[in-house]
Amino acid sequence: ELENQLTTKCKTLDEIKQSLALNGSAEQTPEALSLRIAELCEMVDSIVSQVAQLKTSMQSILEQWRVYDEVYADVSLMTTRYFYCIDQCKPSVMSLEALKNQVKTLQ
Repeated sequence: ELENQLTTKCKTLDEIKQSLALNGSAEQTPEALSLRIAELCEMVDSIVSQVAQLKTSMQSILEQWRVYDEVYADVSLMTTRYFYCIDQCKPSVMSLEALKNQVKTLQ
């Protein structure tokens, strides 16, 4: 979206430059306006470059988050398996009441 806005602004600057070349301006000399437009064009080019760098950086960050999500899912699954194993490996020394409660839970 930002790239599209910058492209639109560049086109607008070009139109202004052409309009000034044809009409001139009473407030400022054409040379001063032309210099100002050139500065604006340089600023737009700089911003386009920064947006490209930001886009590359964001893609890298998104890739790192994707890897993080995959690893987190794996760790979560391993943790669940671990807790299940721990639960199954508990000593079977239980009272009669505890065994009855477990039978009810299993039913």
